[in-house]
Amino acid sequence: MFSRWPELGVLELLVGVDDHGSLGAASRIAGIAQPNASRAIKRFEAQVGTPLLQRKPTGSTLTPEGTVIAHWSRKVLDEARQLLDVAAGMREKRAAELTVSASMTVAEHLMPAWLGQFRRTAPDVTIHLQVRNSMHVFDDVTAGHCDVGFVESPAVPAALHSVAVARDRLVVVVDPRHPWTRRRRPLPVAELAQTPLVVREPGSGTRTTLDLALQEYERAAPLLELGSGAAIRTSVLGRVGPAVLSTLAVSAQVESGELKVVEVEDLHLDRILRAVWRPPRQLEGPAGDLVRLVRRARAL
Repeated sequence: MFSRWPELGVLELLVGVDDHGSLGAASRIAGIAQPNASRAIKRFEAQVGTPLLQRKPTGSTLTPEGTVIAHWSRKVLDEARQLLDVAAGMREKRAAELTVSASMTVAEHLMPAWLGQFRRTAPDVTIHLQVRNSMHVFDDVTAGHCDVGFVESPAVPAALHSVAVARDRLVVVVDPRHPWTRRRRPLPVAELAQTPLVVREPGSGTRTTLDLALQEYERAAPLLELGSGAAIRTSVLGRVGPAVLSTLAVSAQVESGELKVVEVEDLHLDRILRAVWRPPRQLEGPAGDLVRLVRRARAL
């Protein structure tokens, strides 16, 4: 039994000798220098334990044993080509699909426009969008369940690569009849921390950003925990209580006067939205094309 598998290149040389009548012709077609081809054949002869070429001043031809090995080499090479064809087909199929996992804020307010632009540039790519909170996006990316993720979390796991694609800001919003709308000065941070708020669930980027900003203060228990910015916005409109939401989620309601933004003293809730992916560092294929499109749109 062989201690190691034969190299496909040497099998290709043997088949070339059988097809073209000499090692010189076989090595030229394979793109290998003849001295290197001769050495490869000699190593294979030592491995199989029998001469495979008849070496003559006029050139080398196959021995009877070499003819048998060349016959089986042809079968092995045919199977190897089929394997490569299958792999290429799988790669092309994957290249024609794009699975994106996006956090709630990004999915609701940015991803439709981004994917619409991408669709115009790559109409043949099938797109799958998974809507998660940021923590679950990280899980999807790490497990390979998506090609690229978009998050609003302030930190990214060390094992993932990331790049900034947009900026966002969280604001405190209340309904127009809330007492905070009558304040002449910004709300103290401590008062915000001690007020029961309508908040996102743990693991969301919005919740994480708020918790980090208020981590030095005594906190009140949440008034409600809801799974989307839209649900929180509806609760604030229904006078359930104050909330901290992305400007992306409340810009229309603030402009119409349905919601009021409350300024908070020394509270900075600016954040960076990021694309995240697994190694390698260079993101290729449709996922890389999408991220580059988004970054170009941001630059413009």
